[in-house]
Amino acid sequence: MRIIAGEAKGRRLVAPEGLQTRPTQDKTREALFSMIQAFVPDACVLDLFGGTGALALEAMSRGASRAFICDISRPAQKAIETNIRAVMGENVTVTLIKADYRVALKQLTNESFDLVFLDPPYADESAYADSLCFLLEHSMLAEGALVIVEKRKDASLTYPQGLETVKSRNYSDTVIELLRKEETL
Repeated sequence: MRIIAGEAKGRRLVAPEGLQTRPTQDKTREALFSMIQAFVPDACVLDLFGGTGALALEAMSRGASRAFICDISRPAQKAIETNIRAVMGENVTVTLIKADYRVALKQLTNESFDLVFLDPPYADESAYADSLCFLLEHSMLAEGALVIVEKRKDASLTYPQGLETVKSRNYSDTVIELLRKEETL
């Protein structure tokens, strides 16, 4: 794995050993960022189930202003810390929150996010709705924010009112959906 574009292009990323973390493949990440590149510059990013932190760090390399990466797994946290140092150096605009996503969201209620990456363990389908409902209920999504959902191809998810699906792409056994916060009048 590596950073694909931007200031940190080519820098290598590490992943925790084992099958607990499912990093987004380079080709899939490249395709995803070609879809969302216009939304990345100066964005405040949340990578709620960080794994390796690759999605948030790719956004930072491409011009996002700051990022929050969350993960409860200790091996993932170690990998994320290593990857933050490799990509960002001493830049402190990336914050790692070592907690369950519910705890992390409660810590972040004063933030407003432009981009949210939502890629929980596939077995925990309730994490999608729980996360999205919390983000909406606590007004944590900026106007026009994008939520990028990565899910199993056979998963049938229902999204809360206030979000609309603007794009959906299949990548092998994975589907990436772009959800946009609906504009309020």
